[in-house]
Amino acid sequence: MKSRLLAGVAAVVLAIIGAILVVSYASGADARAVKNLDPVDVLVVAKPVPAGTSAESLLPFLTSQKLPGTAVPKTALSSLDGQAGKVTAVGLVPGEQLVAERLVAPETIKPSGVIDVPAGLQEISFQLEPQRVVGGQLTPGDHIGIFISLKSGGIAARPDTETTQLTLHKVLLTAVQGAPVPTATPQPSDGGSATAPAAAPLVPAGPLILTVAVNDVDASKIVYGSEFGTLWLSKEPLDAVDSGRPGIMTKPEVYK
Repeated sequence: MKSRLLAGVAAVVLAIIGAILVVSYASGADARAVKNLDPVDVLVVAKPVPAGTSAESLLPFLTSQKLPGTAVPKTALSSLDGQAGKVTAVGLVPGEQLVAERLVAPETIKPSGVIDVPAGLQEISFQLEPQRVVGGQLTPGDHIGIFISLKSGGIAARPDTETTQLTLHKVLLTAVQGAPVPTATPQPSDGGSATAPAAAPLVPAGPLILTVAVNDVDASKIVYGSEFGTLWLSKEPLDAVDSGRPGIMTKPEVYK
């Protein structure tokens, strides 16, 4: 009877120890996964930041995260040391890593409306996810290429064919805005720093609204592509080479 009691107690103790070990292992899994990927500390936007915000005022908007080194740009900032006197070049959105290019001297910021729209052109806006906008790295004054993809109808002789075309070249970008993000964002501590899960998004969490200057025909193409297809953007400086081939991308063209 005594031996059975001792065996029962021992079994309970072993079960408790096993449960503790499992919980401990599971709770440290994320940390070990990040550790194996050479984690680095990086500042990540926790709350929307308006363009023109001074570096001295940024801490309440930021959180510090450990992220895999392979997912962090070389210019990502781990602190605001040396950034005094600078301001944000554009609005920042939650989930975005703070990179050095986002902080510039105040005199380089052009007030809203300063970018001149060439005579005869009109401005039109559309909304896209960050991965379709060069990772959210575009700024007013850039020139962009606009790709339009259609599920069907892009080629009259092959109406059911899916197509993609770099339809508009070197379009002037006049404004970029971060659209409102509906989900709650983490609140940083009084020191402006907090540790967040490794699985936090590495790109802006919300869509961006972009405004471009185009003629009436190209404006119609953008509206049509937004309504009945999909858009993708490239950063296309004025000296970018235009090979002109292929005009319309289809499945066979992808492998040529």
